[in-house]
Amino acid sequence: MHNNSWDVIIIGGGSAGLSAALMLGRARRRVLVVDGGAPRNRFAPHMHGVLGRDGWSPLDLLAVGREEVERYGVVIESTDVTTTSLTADGFEVVLPTGELHHGRRMLVATGQRDELPDIPGLAEQWGTGAVVCPYCDGWEVRDRRIAVLGTAPMSVHQAQLLRQWSADVTYFVNGVELPADAYAGLVARGIAIETREVTRIIADEDGRLRGIRLADCTDVAVDSIFLHPLPVPNDVVLRQLGAATTEELGIDWVAVDAEGRTSVPGLWAAGNVTSARTSVPIASAAGNLAGATINADLIDEEIREAVAASVASGVQSLS
Repeated sequence: MHNNSWDVIIIGGGSAGLSAALMLGRARRRVLVVDGGAPRNRFAPHMHGVLGRDGWSPLDLLAVGREEVERYGVVIESTDVTTTSLTADGFEVVLPTGELHHGRRMLVATGQRDELPDIPGLAEQWGTGAVVCPYCDGWEVRDRRIAVLGTAPMSVHQAQLLRQWSADVTYFVNGVELPADAYAGLVARGIAIETREVTRIIADEDGRLRGIRLADCTDVAVDSIFLHPLPVPNDVVLRQLGAATTEELGIDWVAVDAEGRTSVPGLWAAGNVTSARTSVPIASAAGNLAGATINADLIDEEIREAVAASVASGVQSLS
């Protein structure tokens, strides 16, 4: 192989991409990982619910993961991809330096980004005072004053989940429709409902969350805010290559099968570029499975090529 020819090019070096690279590297595949270094969870100082790594920094997890995959000869380029294209026998990737790389297979694990409501002060709290996942951060604010900001149809469910961790939960309607049955469910479980408009998230002089300011200038003291931001998949590469999409909760996601295959032959996707519901362990598992499946797919191709070469040379003959 030439230096810029690879069995697999992986775009995205988060939990999914590195897990796939680990599987492929251990399978003695020639693998290039291209990663721009902006994982979705980079705003969070800790991650939880990750067996064996509970409480770790997500960035530390990725740093250790990089070291692990590089032991197996995987090459990591810390940059973004400029362009991608299909070729007769795989994929081409151009880096900002102008370098051209060719891969027989491609895995896209570029994740997603969160679009927050345009509320002053919210972005500064994202990942610390304001978070999304009760299972990731509920334990840390148990029995404290929890606010749930209405931003999506699932916000009421989020509030009901958080009632598991604290008796002091307030649901801020924030202009989102609240059906009668949802209202009744909140009241029945002792969850307070605030209908006044949220105008600002306020912090103390050290930048720590202090509360929520309402339209009448009332400040409500809270210890943590949970909300559902709008998930936006970083799927430009997948769409450029023609991958089909499917709708989930009002958002178009690239469609994949159980092993991560897209509609484009030779192209896989894994992690939260394919679904809003993908946590670190789920993304890692998806990358692990995609890596193994890609290796099996390459073996199938190599078997076909070997058989064809044997026939052409007259070697294969059982009669």
